Amino acid sequence: MKMSEMSGLMTGLNQLREQGRMMWSDDEHEWMGAPDEILSALETDGFGECKREMTTSRRDCRPAGGVWQGINPRTGSVASVIWVTRAPAPAAVLFIEIDGESIMRPGRDPHEEEGGEI
Repeated sequence: MKMSEMSGLMTGLNQLREQGRMMWSDDEHEWMGAPDEILSALETDGFGECKREMTTSRRDCRPAGGVWQGINPRTGSVASVIWVTRAPAPAAVLFIEIDGESIMRPGRDPHEEEGGEI
């Protein structure tokens, strides 16, 4: 799902993207940002948290990543976010899905093959 398709539905996520607080990473092929800001934006967009888990595998006991799921009771849509924390915190690589479809960077066709046309 392209961000352009979400423009009317996901105002919180769109605001983060427009403010440069949620950026697409061509290297990782996913989003970069602060997980707490992304989750707050999803809650602003109507998704109520139903699951949140943090993983800790570092010696300093800081979370190495996490998983979050929320449901929008008005639409029945489910949002899922998986993230891996990067140094310096709060930077993270985030994988965001709505109803099982990845939210892609603006202008990218989700069916586009890596490496261009054959």
